[in-house]
Amino acid sequence: MTETGLPLAGLRVLDISSFIAAPAAAVVLGDWGADVIKVEGPEGDPNRRIMHDSSNYPKSEVNYPWQMDSRNKRSIVLDLKQADARAALDRLIAVSDILICNFPPPVRDKLRLAYEDVKKVNPKLIYASLTGYGESGPDRDRPGFDATAYFARSGLLDAQRYEGGPPGVPGPAQGDRATAMSLVSAILMALMHRMKTGEGSWVGTSLLGNGLWSCGVIAQAALVGAFLPHRPPPDRPRSALGNIYRTADDRWLQLTIVRADKLWAPLCRAMGLEALIEDPRFATEPERRARAGELAGILSDTFATRPYEHWREALAAHSVTFGVISRPQDVPDDEQAVACGAVVETAIPDMPRTLADPIRLGFATPRVAHPAPALGEHGEEVLREAGVSAEEVASLKASGALR
Repeated sequence: MTETGLPLAGLRVLDISSFIAAPAAAVVLGDWGADVIKVEGPEGDPNRRIMHDSSNYPKSEVNYPWQMDSRNKRSIVLDLKQADARAALDRLIAVSDILICNFPPPVRDKLRLAYEDVKKVNPKLIYASLTGYGESGPDRDRPGFDATAYFARSGLLDAQRYEGGPPGVPGPAQGDRATAMSLVSAILMALMHRMKTGEGSWVGTSLLGNGLWSCGVIAQAALVGAFLPHRPPPDRPRSALGNIYRTADDRWLQLTIVRADKLWAPLCRAMGLEALIEDPRFATEPERRARAGELAGILSDTFATRPYEHWREALAAHSVTFGVISRPQDVPDDEQAVACGAVVETAIPDMPRTLADPIRLGFATPRVAHPAPALGEHGEEVLREAGVSAEEVASLKASGALR
């Protein structure tokens, strides 16, 4: 299928957002055919520099965060503090289908970029808003990042820590990318609404809301007054059959056996522990839970005798549910990640492979990733397509409204 045949081909998206969650939503729309125009201020999206500005990003000569989160976009630089630039943006809004914005409400109001403002310019526009904490409530105006709103405020960090230990610090943008998919879903619903009614609409999501949704089991339990103590360490787990184990070659396996009545015997056979099958200490699930530390010790000692590859074959042969705890450095050689379409080739010279968005369609394949734009690379081109004359473009450049 050609790019013009992609499901979102013909849609114009204004990505007036920064950092990761909202721009990543725009990436997904672009992957499936939309024309995404990145509207940046004079300093550019901070995501252009985040690899160097953040101590938590692996360093590389390739600006991979910018390439990943701005592939297939065009860039225009408008100084929206200037009236002429704000008027030029209205020209773009008038001919666009979707606007993605992650300014906090006070900034939107100051720039006249709230939904009610842009709706006057284009009543059919879909306005997609990403916030840290939601559109209402005492914290609506607070800026939020995924570490603070998605992970910390939602309870995810506390729910995952071991007893006596501090909450873990999440890796960069883990909550941002999950939240981006919620924003994409909201936009697609708005497109369906517009198809039925001809009307534009506001849609949105928040990092906090997505964090709570991801923490759903624990958070919903709390809503009915149910709590678990912090997770005990692996040597005395709640269940030895839902635990992590180290192999002889310093890899880690995650056992996740939900149907112990069905998989207890196969696990024992796979590990060469047939004597445990009828061992009265572990004969039933309540007994295995009561002696979880003792059983974990036996399993831990056994897993430590052989390398991961041995256990992978042995457990798989007996249909035992497990997963290897992959390291980031394993991703380039993960054949399954390539086979399922999660890692794909690009048309970016210095980044020949990238991560695909997680959507798969039986009737189309996503656009090949092309290089992310230089700052303001397409400004004049984008304005001329919106009907701005060459003389007006020259005037905007002269005033500094267009960079």
